[in-house]
Amino acid sequence: MDSRARWYFGLMSGTSLDGIDGVLAEFSEGKCRVALHGSAPLAPDLRAELLALNTSGNDELHRAALAANALARGYAGLVHGLLAQAGLPPEAVHAIGAHGQTVRHRPQAFGGTGYTLQLNNPALLAECTGITVVADFRSRDVAAGGQGAPLVPAFHQGVFGQAGRTVAVLNLGGISNLSILRAGGGVLGFDCGPANALMDHWCERHTGRPYDAAGAWARSGRPIGALLHAMLAEPFLAAPPPKSTGRDLFNPRWLARQLDGTGSGDASPQDVQATLAEFTARSCAQELRRHAPECGLLIVCGGGALNQYLMERLQALLPGVGVEDSGCHGLPPLQVEAAAFAWLARQCMAGEAANLPSVTGARGARILGAIYPA
Repeated sequence: MDSRARWYFGLMSGTSLDGIDGVLAEFSEGKCRVALHGSAPLAPDLRAELLALNTSGNDELHRAALAANALARGYAGLVHGLLAQAGLPPEAVHAIGAHGQTVRHRPQAFGGTGYTLQLNNPALLAECTGITVVADFRSRDVAAGGQGAPLVPAFHQGVFGQAGRTVAVLNLGGISNLSILRAGGGVLGFDCGPANALMDHWCERHTGRPYDAAGAWARSGRPIGALLHAMLAEPFLAAPPPKSTGRDLFNPRWLARQLDGTGSGDASPQDVQATLAEFTARSCAQELRRHAPECGLLIVCGGGALNQYLMERLQALLPGVGVEDSGCHGLPPLQVEAAAFAWLARQCMAGEAANLPSVTGARGARILGAIYPA
């Protein structure tokens, strides 16, 4: 592999907590080329702790610091594995973009600024790898009055935008977020609601499996009308952009309230799973119709793109729109977000802005990220 190329790592552990994805990428003439992709599972105890840290608990500052250390070491292990596979020394890599694990996201709250919190130890990651690390991508946008999320629409525009045609990109991670890439070059992006976070929770609770492979379990059930109606009445869905969300809102307690409020607590688990899948599909489809009725192509990425049942439901709800996974457009679904954070690291190292005020609501373009030199 060419050691003269300007390589970047992008690392991503998302809201779904299904593991760490990493890519080794280079950027030339505005294009992204992913040379290698790897993934690593989160250790069960670390996954459980990261999930628990989404809510207040005993001694959480100490626990969060230890979890951040463990996560950084997991990142470092994946980086070393990819370096060995590529045959590259650490000094051949310009920087690592490491997002960290979001455990709280409350922008524009508490006096108007709010905060967003990602567990990470980028200093430890730099020590473990010998590579410069760029982290803390969201907080500058939040400080500038923005949501700090989503940050990927600018990357989506460069990778998936098509001149003269409106294209939408739907990322189905733990949370769903939509990028609308206008024919004239404008970009709109926002979170739609939950994607895999609630489906994975329900599947693990009732089957012991971490996710519903291909959506087969959801396919075996039937959506519960009253429960679906109550879920779709969640005020976040009707709010105008800019907007972002996370486990602060869409968590097991939220789901329990929906079940209790509609008397669906005794429903079959597979029917609840079918309802959650339908909720995700409808919340995304209605946002696309609301904000880009002219759109004829929806490109889907993230782990949810591998959920065949969910993809079928999106297509059924969006007649006349081509629903395709991102692999059809040069970047497989599980590589897109990690590649976006490699790009964000590149932007920071180059001293170039990476947020889109039209997406986040920030007061202006900002350079995102904090640099931890090798």
